[in-house]
Amino acid sequence: MRPLRRADPSTIAGYRLLGRLGAGGMGVVFLARSGGGTLAAVKLIRAEHAADPGFRERFRREARAAERITGRWVVRVLGSDPEAREPWLATEYVPGPSLAEAIALHGALPEPTVRALGARLASALDDMHRAGLVHRDVKPGNVLLALDGPRLIDFGIARSAGATALTATDAMIGTPGFLAPEQARAAGAGEVGPASDVFSLGCVLAYALTGERPFGTGGVAAVVYRTVHEEPDLTGVPDALLPLVTACLAKNPADRPPAAEAGAALGRADGPAGDWLPPGLPALIAERSSRALDLPVAEPTLLGPSEPSRGMSRRKLLVGGSAAAVVGAGGLTAWLLNRGPAGTGTGTEKGTGTALPRYTIGVLTDLSGPTKLLGRAQERGARVAVESFNARPDRAFDLVLRTVDDGGDGVRATAAARTLLKDENLIGVLGPTTVPSALAAVAELVDHFVPLVSVLASVPTGTTVEGQTIKRTYFEPRASPDSMIVPFARYLSEREIVRTALVEDRAGGRYTWFAAKSMRDTPPSQARGGVATSHPVEKDDEDFASAVRAALATGPQGVMYVGNSPRRAALCAKALRDQGYQGLRGSVEYVLQPEFLALAGPAAEGWFFGTGYADPDGIPAAKPFTALYRKRWGLAPTTPVEPYATEAYDAVNWTLQALHTTLGNHAESEATGVANSLRQNPYQGLVKTYSSAGRESSAASLVGLFLWQVKDGVPRFLGEFAKAALAGA
Repeated sequence: MRPLRRADPSTIAGYRLLGRLGAGGMGVVFLARSGGGTLAAVKLIRAEHAADPGFRERFRREARAAERITGRWVVRVLGSDPEAREPWLATEYVPGPSLAEAIALHGALPEPTVRALGARLASALDDMHRAGLVHRDVKPGNVLLALDGPRLIDFGIARSAGATALTATDAMIGTPGFLAPEQARAAGAGEVGPASDVFSLGCVLAYALTGERPFGTGGVAAVVYRTVHEEPDLTGVPDALLPLVTACLAKNPADRPPAAEAGAALGRADGPAGDWLPPGLPALIAERSSRALDLPVAEPTLLGPSEPSRGMSRRKLLVGGSAAAVVGAGGLTAWLLNRGPAGTGTGTEKGTGTALPRYTIGVLTDLSGPTKLLGRAQERGARVAVESFNARPDRAFDLVLRTVDDGGDGVRATAAARTLLKDENLIGVLGPTTVPSALAAVAELVDHFVPLVSVLASVPTGTTVEGQTIKRTYFEPRASPDSMIVPFARYLSEREIVRTALVEDRAGGRYTWFAAKSMRDTPPSQARGGVATSHPVEKDDEDFASAVRAALATGPQGVMYVGNSPRRAALCAKALRDQGYQGLRGSVEYVLQPEFLALAGPAAEGWFFGTGYADPDGIPAAKPFTALYRKRWGLAPTTPVEPYATEAYDAVNWTLQALHTTLGNHAESEATGVANSLRQNPYQGLVKTYSSAGRESSAASLVGLFLWQVKDGVPRFLGEFAKAALAGA
């Protein structure tokens, strides 16, 4: 819940407003208390939208639809006035989180919970369908979790089956990813019926069971296409529920079971609630309930005669008794911080009567494209950081992790960034895996002052990043890829290698040219007369044997593959082995991929690599993280933590440090304050020190470089490159 804003009313039709529960395109939803003390959620349509006949009719329809539904598993209507200057609708207040929030905070739900959830939602839909209504927007955000079961909310686009829609011709109705194919095709009104809600129910069940949308994420067009033309991804759905979920997701509406039949297959909807929720969620609901019951009744808003000076409140709330005055956002922030920062053990919410604020960190990354393994690792590392923070009883706020898939594509990244910006609680984004994604995301986020932190993608030096000349919102706390030649070169220097041969793979374009030039200009052991010779392989040629033969003719003590192709590097490795070279050899992170190890086979043995990521198992301070990570993702103790998962974990905690600083400074905008703090304040993470100096400082470009070696066919972490190079020298 967020505090009221200056322009918000104090009361609506006798309901005293206590705070904001959320805001959307039509209006704002407030937490309120009736004259009799009942808590309510009051939706208020903004005056500018109420003047639009279409908006008013939609709201009028929502009120009528909600009043017609009296089932146990929908929110009960307490009152409404669709004809008021600013129309309003009051429903009972459900203090629990939405299903979307619960999964964001706690991950996928166990099968018994989903069975109870689905049976009750199916019952709610059956009640609607019997009343002649179709919900048309069944999704996790419209399902609230209470101690006794879920509640279906938001009937804004519900209508009578067969009625004419109030949307424009060919307009799509519903939420992509949870709407039926007939909705995605913007079909005629007659095609969108009860079976459409059943399809959405199937999507919700799959999402609750796996934590993933069955038709993936990404741009609206891509999700809609998959919904209409492709089969859902039901990986992770238990075998016992797979037939039902599959039936609900049938492309043909006639092949889907009715809501009542789907509910019967899941279990009884009218049975005792019991402990249907998994550990953690009942405590969250109970805690929020107790806070809501303890909320003081605010006095009417008092506006001063003139605009307050900078740094002062824009809204004054007078509270009676022993309660202290909370002055606007700044006062609320000061109150939160007086509880003590998370981890001190001094903060408590007990008896304050105020729900924890929520802030969102976005992960914009590749989950379906060529870099999806790295994208998944980043999302996993970030999620562990968020869940660890939310588990702290002394935290001052809750974090929500919102992930969008860009497929590693710049166009999709633009749409993904816009999706994230719809969340008014967004305070930062991390995770691009490719340069096009990073550049596209920055271009969308910069005007909203939302920072983007990239621990993997690295924009080449000299490339213009939009909007970064005045307002700094892009942060790249990683070593430059151009510097990844340094770890192996340093290793050679510490062993006084004076003759280095470079197999220059010109298929690598700019990267190869720059890396080869750097090695020739500053070869290993330069002070001792070191020299590096270059032996090219043209981009349309795969004759590495000839280049290796020429390289070995110089009598090298060390050989470096200079390029970025794992496959072509494997050809180089095989050529070196075939020609009997057994000396030092190495390359960079681009090459250290499963493809290189598989294709090179025994020829990969002994190779050294410089990387921008670390192995947390080789860092003593990261031991708690590795244990938590493996437990969270069900990994064996010997399974390596994926590249960039630890760095993403650190990036979330750097952003958290910035958010704490922002709240302490009473910033008007949390996102802007976080960006400013990231620019000014470094953070000591598990892997390295994170700062904003990476793109501007040559010294900073070497922070976070590590050395690895292939031993027994497996990459082994040797440590921070300078220390690793000295070891055994």
